[in-house]
Amino acid sequence: METLMVTNWLKRFLPAAQTVRWNERARAALSAFIGLLFTYLISKQILGNSAELPFLVAPMGASSILVFCVPASPMAQPWPVIGGNVISALIAVACCKLIHDPALAAPLALALAITAMFALRCLHPPSGAVALTTVFGGHAVSAAGFSFAFLPVGLNSLLLVTMASLLNNAFHRPYPHTQQSLHTNQHGSKDQPTSERTGINQADLDEVFQRYGQVVDISRDDFENLLQQAEMRAYRRRFGEILCADIMTRDVVFAEFGTPLQDAWTMMRAHNIWALPVVTASGRVIGLIGRENFMHDQMFDDVGGLAYHLKNFLKPSVTVHSERPEVVGQIMRSKPLTMTADRPFIELVPVMTDTGQRHIPIVDQNQNLLGMVSQSDLIAALYNRGITTALHPDQAFQPV
Repeated sequence: METLMVTNWLKRFLPAAQTVRWNERARAALSAFIGLLFTYLISKQILGNSAELPFLVAPMGASSILVFCVPASPMAQPWPVIGGNVISALIAVACCKLIHDPALAAPLALALAITAMFALRCLHPPSGAVALTTVFGGHAVSAAGFSFAFLPVGLNSLLLVTMASLLNNAFHRPYPHTQQSLHTNQHGSKDQPTSERTGINQADLDEVFQRYGQVVDISRDDFENLLQQAEMRAYRRRFGEILCADIMTRDVVFAEFGTPLQDAWTMMRAHNIWALPVVTASGRVIGLIGRENFMHDQMFDDVGGLAYHLKNFLKPSVTVHSERPEVVGQIMRSKPLTMTADRPFIELVPVMTDTGQRHIPIVDQNQNLLGMVSQSDLIAALYNRGITTALHPDQAFQPV
């Protein structure tokens, strides 16, 4: 029993399994090399070869790991990097001037720096090393005084953040990374996507973070994204691997770019459908036209009956040139959201609820049309699966 307890205790010291992809590791290492090299060269050029102070302070190495390896971290954002480093250096210089014994000045500078960074919302772990570097920096740092916090510490931090912004965005890693995700409607107030009204929303996250009350080294939107992916995996486990191909309508009525609006409207009315995929001659999806597209034309804002305006809108122009749209391609939604047939159908839920697109073309890998899934198809699939699971938990799903 004691041996087992000791073994379990020792396992706590083992590092977590590595899940970072090799290309991501290479990106971080290459970015850190380029970023730190340019920071050093530019700082050297600005400070001059005769400067007694270092061109690059050692804590910039730790800051580089944060801004290039975890650019989404709250501690790696521009204000924590610049503010945390400069404030820590200023506090450390003040401690050195007031307390001549480094044994007391160093821990006091670190403690005050942490307190200040918490208060100013710029917590940055390498700033602790900046404080110690300032205290033990020797005669050159002492002679520079408070200016050391700006040259080279502030300069290094500013250049490093600038390089992080350039390199991370070049590799499609947003930086600075948004730390608060607010959905705002046209009136400027907060508005939640439909999926958040029944799932985990911002208010839930705010309350959990407030109750947790400790430092969390992950951005809020990344945390929310991980939760949503976990929810999606749970849905898949519950509903099984039902694919879009299982629930899609295969006999699809479609239009082409040059299909007259009158013909498209007639097809939708005749088949009692609300949207048509728009395809090329080879069958590749290039757009989507729904009944709402017919209603978005400015002419419907005029006084008069909707039927009257719609009839005039669909009537072909008798002139050679007309500014009024006459074919599907002129009013369709270009590049609509699509889904491949081999994707789990549950992935359609956030797409439909949050984007407002109620009809999703199902395509192959080359974007060629295979079928369509409407909101009614999705609801039927969820209902069918829910009833089947409740009555016959072991029964396989039967496509609707």
